Amino acid sequence: MDTFDGIFAGKKKRLKAMKDSKVGAFGVQALVFITLIQIACILKIQNLIIFVLPICLFWGRFSNLFFIEKFKYMSYKKKSISHKKFWNGFKKESLISFIFLLIFIAYQLVTITSQAILIKFLILILIGIFLSYSIPNILGNKIGGFNGDACGASVVIVETAMLFMHAILL
Repeated sequence: MDTFDGIFAGKKKRLKAMKDSKVGAFGVQALVFITLIQIACILKIQNLIIFVLPICLFWGRFSNLFFIEKFKYMSYKKKSISHKKFWNGFKKESLISFIFLLIFIAYQLVTITSQAILIKFLILILIGIFLSYSIPNILGNKIGGFNGDACGASVVIVETAMLFMHAILL
């Protein structure tokens, strides 16, 4: 919510709005809007949620790897430890995720019998890659870097967008 308040506060007041412990109007609107989209998608997907939710959660968390790699850490605290202090680079940090993704894709390619479902699956993988890269890129450019609030917003937006795409395609 703080990220949305910061984005719509304007460039000069962005960090102040994100630091403020009070939730602003845009934060509340984002919370309500995202919650309603998630509920609608879950109602649409119903029984497939056990398969869809882990995929959405994966892409949401994976998006932060792009975020941290591309943008500098920004903070409204004077004595803040940089997230990049322990950062090993995108290749090393994402290796386990790529292995998991390749195993998942291989398993799906072996078990999916319908060509239509296979095409949808491959489209959803491509959409996941696109959203995991583009959403943190948009947020990072808009706020001028990344912090914990922006990383959390990236996770939630990517997860919600992936849930929405699954609801549309399945």
